[in-house]
Amino acid sequence: MTGGFVYSEKPIRIESGDGVHLYDDSGNEYLDFGASYGVAAVGHCHSEVVSAVQEQVEKLTFVQASYPNSARDGLYDKLAAVAPGDLENVWLCNSGTEANEAAIKFARSATGDSKIVAAQRGFHGRTMGSLAATWKPKYKTPFEPLAGDFEFVPYGDEEALEEAVDDETAAVLLEPIQGEGGVNPAPEGYLQTAREVTEQTGSALILDEIQTGLGRTGALWACEKRGVVPDVLTSAKGLGGGLPVGATLCADWIAEDAGPHGSTFSGGPVVSAAAEATLSVIAEEDLAANAAEVGNHLQSKLRGSEVPIRTVRGEGLLIGAEVKRGANRLLKHLAMNHGVLALPAGRTVVRLLPPLTVGESHADEVVAALESVLAEVSP
Repeated sequence: MTGGFVYSEKPIRIESGDGVHLYDDSGNEYLDFGASYGVAAVGHCHSEVVSAVQEQVEKLTFVQASYPNSARDGLYDKLAAVAPGDLENVWLCNSGTEANEAAIKFARSATGDSKIVAAQRGFHGRTMGSLAATWKPKYKTPFEPLAGDFEFVPYGDEEALEEAVDDETAAVLLEPIQGEGGVNPAPEGYLQTAREVTEQTGSALILDEIQTGLGRTGALWACEKRGVVPDVLTSAKGLGGGLPVGATLCADWIAEDAGPHGSTFSGGPVVSAAAEATLSVIAEEDLAANAAEVGNHLQSKLRGSEVPIRTVRGEGLLIGAEVKRGANRLLKHLAMNHGVLALPAGRTVVRLLPPLTVGESHADEVVAALESVLAEVSP
């Protein structure tokens, strides 16, 4: 079985990266506006992350989580310090889907209920529990039956959400901005309604910030822009600066009554060192502010373009440009003819998800390339 985004019959073979650029085995340079699904949040091979990894791997590659370790403890403290509200309880894992699996388990054990309310067009991962909370049938059908007691409501529909959440609901699980589902920001007031209805029913509000967190939307956490603090927040993707790590951040009432859960590789020293360095880089270089500034510039350029872009959606450096059809076809031409890598978000949306270190000149380069492709390729 193979995976990944293939731009041609002969896939691009990436061999190295530096900042916002990637290089293939022939030495061709690509401007990376997909950041490997958002993983390269601080750019490829950031010097501080590389140094932290090198220093740690020479001291201790791995020790299980039952033994305290300075690298792991450092990441616990750093995450607790930057968490929104009182989400100071941290469980570490290896990926976003594992972080969401833990969130679902913790909510069910803490509340004693089982129903999870999730959103249509939402995406939360590919393991069995997270997959059950994911909307699109193409991801789910081959693996059914999945975990039960999941209910889906239209994203952004406050009335439908209020009707679905009841006293038997363990949690509401939402993305502040749907990424895979088409780059759909939550409408004004929607997350506040989710917060209110979960408090009324004693349910947990879980916000999946695996793609939106760590400065991506112009704030460290997207929920902060909405003035909402969830009971559980999940993070991954860019957290490790390129290494695989995820985190589930919980309020006290969730952590105190969460059932037993664990992972062999939870918070290994090397990935913990990388993640702590990544969080430091995001703060020291004020990458959330850069995401806001460059993201606004990029959206303005896209909206002002004369080529056929239907709509431009998103916040910060999570942007979706909706075209008439054929997003994958456009992405192939961007990569092969213009040296720009980006991502799809459904059949009609080009998703721009670059490292948070990009500048306005990089944004201009991508807009020019997209304009050229849209002019060349008939929709």
